[in-house]
Amino acid sequence: MKRNLHLLVIDPQNDFCDLPETYRPLDPVSRQPLAPALPVPGAHQDMLRLAGLINRGRAGLTAISITLDSHHRFDIAHPTFWIAADGAPVAPFTEITAADVRAQRYTPRHPAALPLALNYLDKLEAAGRYKLMVWPVHCEIGSWGNNVHADVHAAYGHWEEASLGIVAKLAKGSNPWTEHYSAVQAEVPDADDPDTQFNFKFVRALAEADRIYVAGEAGSHCVKATVEHIADYFEAEYGAASLAKLVLVTDCISPVTGFAPQYQAFLQAMQARGVQLMQSADVLPELLENAGRTEGHA
Repeated sequence: MKRNLHLLVIDPQNDFCDLPETYRPLDPVSRQPLAPALPVPGAHQDMLRLAGLINRGRAGLTAISITLDSHHRFDIAHPTFWIAADGAPVAPFTEITAADVRAQRYTPRHPAALPLALNYLDKLEAAGRYKLMVWPVHCEIGSWGNNVHADVHAAYGHWEEASLGIVAKLAKGSNPWTEHYSAVQAEVPDADDPDTQFNFKFVRALAEADRIYVAGEAGSHCVKATVEHIADYFEAEYGAASLAKLVLVTDCISPVTGFAPQYQAFLQAMQARGVQLMQSADVLPELLENAGRTEGHA
């Protein structure tokens, strides 16, 4: 019988890919080549390998889900939100703590946002997963950078046509008051915004699969956060053995510059819990084998 093999691709978007100039169209407004806002070294090659895997193994894939980082220009994790004590802009890759804000080293540009920002930073730091990082404005809703890498988009389009299926697209990050690394829950969920709360429906749908192959960007942040949340839920609901159905396709994932140690620690921690690490060349035979199966035949 055909197995349920689900491909989960985290944020395979232009802004996260170190695209060569041949992949970067001209901006019709500025007449300059569009450039990724937050390119992850190795991500373009990751996406080419992923597209190749989908193209060659698509008949063996039961389902594909794509997550899309989707932000507004004004966002608590963007420079547009903050100003330094001397009135200077806050540079990307600045870490801001609640203590910094209380000491007025950094303050929200909008004074009314101060209590909301402090409340967020206190809750974020209490959770112990991340501290607030100011990222370049990226994956702005409606922008070229928000779009999926062209090869991956084409590959899953072929899968949709061949399978008569629909690739699930999950947007995350549109609430400007909380960071949303994980595709299934914001770092600090907003009680008034269901989109920031744990996505039980999607994670339970993943749990129905025999295998969940995970690829995408970046391994140090959005892939890491998503898989950690899924793994925790699987273990709590279905037992530790259920983590074996999660497969990290490691040659289709790369970390943000400077965060390789966090990514390696994540891989080691997941492997120790039973999550499998595979290369795309090792995944392909599983997809091809599944493509050859028919209902009622092993």
